[in-house]
Amino acid sequence: MSRSDGVEVRASGAEPVVLVGLVVAGAGRSEVDEHLDELERLVDTAGGRVVERLVQERAAPDPATLVGSGFVTRVAERAAGHEARSVIFDEDLTASQIRNLEREMPKDVKVLDRAAVILDIFAARARSREAKTQVELAQLSYLLPRLTRRWGHLSRQAGGIGTRGVGETQLEIDRRLVSRRIAQLKAKLAVIERDRRLRRGRRNELPSVALVGYTNAGKSSLFRRLSRADVLVEDRLFATLDPRTRRVSLGEEVTAVLTDTVGFIRKLPHDLVAPFRSTLEEAVESDLVLHVVDAAHPAWEEHLRIGDEVLEGLGVAVESQLVVLNKCDLLAGPMPVVAGDRPALAVSAVTGAGMPGLRSAIRDRLLTGPGVAILRVPLDEAEMVRRALGMPHQLARRYGREAVELAMRVDAWRLDEVGLGGYRVTTWGGVAEGGA
Repeated sequence: MSRSDGVEVRASGAEPVVLVGLVVAGAGRSEVDEHLDELERLVDTAGGRVVERLVQERAAPDPATLVGSGFVTRVAERAAGHEARSVIFDEDLTASQIRNLEREMPKDVKVLDRAAVILDIFAARARSREAKTQVELAQLSYLLPRLTRRWGHLSRQAGGIGTRGVGETQLEIDRRLVSRRIAQLKAKLAVIERDRRLRRGRRNELPSVALVGYTNAGKSSLFRRLSRADVLVEDRLFATLDPRTRRVSLGEEVTAVLTDTVGFIRKLPHDLVAPFRSTLEEAVESDLVLHVVDAAHPAWEEHLRIGDEVLEGLGVAVESQLVVLNKCDLLAGPMPVVAGDRPALAVSAVTGAGMPGLRSAIRDRLLTGPGVAILRVPLDEAEMVRRALGMPHQLARRYGREAVELAMRVDAWRLDEVGLGGYRVTTWGGVAEGGA
């Protein structure tokens, strides 16, 4: 896969790839097969074509080759037989393991791990200045401990999986230059993140909603359905890298800012966790997080668990989350209404099923969140209407025949101070808590 002027072009002949998995004591073969299924999708996204999958069972990983010398010989034979250009392992490989494996492979066959494939996809799909900077930082962080012979084969290879981005231009650099470049990129990211915080601050007048979830859960489709924005929707992993933000109407004259974020995945490379943490900070700063799950996927509960772990690590409270079970049009049975021990909303971003209920749920959660007050001020009380309309941090406003309703971020004592405390109501369109 290559890019020219931001346009994705897939090579006519996909690169043949052999996948290798490892089953250790205590792990199930079915789990490894599922992980290889996901790795195969990653390879497809990167422009490869899996020609064979090999799985080794061992009591423990081999420190020298991960899978053992005898099995390495078999892998090399199969790679030669298929004329494969890459052998990709589903586990992280150390620099010494890569060197040992490359010695046994046919000439010009690359040895990569899952992390290298993910980094390659990110390098191909990064568009914004922030994403490109993050990707280069992640690639260099990955490359630094593998500078010995790890990239030597690239001088003999004309592209392919694992060679995009930094791999094409940094073949001869040493550790000192890489470390210097990493420091420069971190400083550059600090400036980019500061600018992003300023932009986010300017949006704070509106409530914010973030879409998060496992990659390929349909977040971009849901983003498109809610915002009516013309965005990329593709049945491939990591279709979205850059956070995208749009204003969305939630009905009843309530507007919010919706952000689509990068997807979660198993075994995310450690080098990518820190650089892309800033992308997921949109979720931390949001008033509401929609945790989108592919309900039609056999492992949807595990995907939900992985997402929960990431969000917990980011400090996102469960109370600020709403689980959305997407792709329910693909389910043969009844739509689920719970996810674990939490209530969930079942929708289909493709058909639009469940979307009115989702908009209503988002609206209700935003307008009943902590620190949000809803006022209903009769129109014949002109002075009180003037005071209410002059209050800052308004989230929503609508006029009725007899009253104006406003939702705003404000402390209760502040409302009492300006004489508006008695106009609070319990819900949007609800009944007043007390008289003026």
